[in-house]
Amino acid sequence: MTKTFARALPLAFLATLAAGPALAAVDVTPTAANPVVELSVTETVLGAPDTATFSTGVTSKAPTAQEALRANSAEMEKVIAQIVALGIKREDIQTSGINLNADYEYGNDGRQPRFIGYQVTNQVTVKVRDMKRLGAILDAVVSKGANNISGPNFSIDDDSTAQREARDKAMQRAQAQAVDYARRIGFTGVQLLAVSEFTSNVSPMGMADMKRTSVQSVAAAPPIEGGQVGTSVTVNVTYQMTR
Repeated sequence: MTKTFARALPLAFLATLAAGPALAAVDVTPTAANPVVELSVTETVLGAPDTATFSTGVTSKAPTAQEALRANSAEMEKVIAQIVALGIKREDIQTSGINLNADYEYGNDGRQPRFIGYQVTNQVTVKVRDMKRLGAILDAVVSKGANNISGPNFSIDDDSTAQREARDKAMQRAQAQAVDYARRIGFTGVQLLAVSEFTSNVSPMGMADMKRTSVQSVAAAPPIEGGQVGTSVTVNVTYQMTR
């Protein structure tokens, strides 16, 4: 998600007056003489995603923390090597978390949990730019020892064109609404005083979510459908009514 701001504010005039040996500074800021209307308008442009991001990793257990970490590191190196071998660039692979926790065995007999060792989880986030290969990539990663997967999240890598389209639609609708308000109370038009913008990416059908906890749970490459994703622009505008 990105956030950008563009503001068109009233001009401020700074007057500096001399008063004997000292100087007095006076800020003079013009204010709107006519009523103002403030609006928040959002427009969304849909498009086919060209990028998918998923998280994967390895969870390892051992009696000691050092053993768990060593075992996990060895398995994770295999997974990362497989991701690179699949043609994913190093800059599209990012470690998202390494966690070391005590591991306990919980029974149903009311006794206190029993400490049995340590658990290490190492996660990486992977960006896939060839959507057609996503299912095969997920299957190949699991085949090399990854025992958890979450995602994928779909996006458009360069959504600048969609942003411009959504921005144009939002500003046109805001202008039309402001003029409508003005005319309802006897004014003929509006003048823009201020505008700020917020952009975001949305999935109108919800985020895909798949999880695998063991190699045996994956029998074949999972089918993946990207659907559509949206680029949203929200403009917050202030207009002064004019005659």
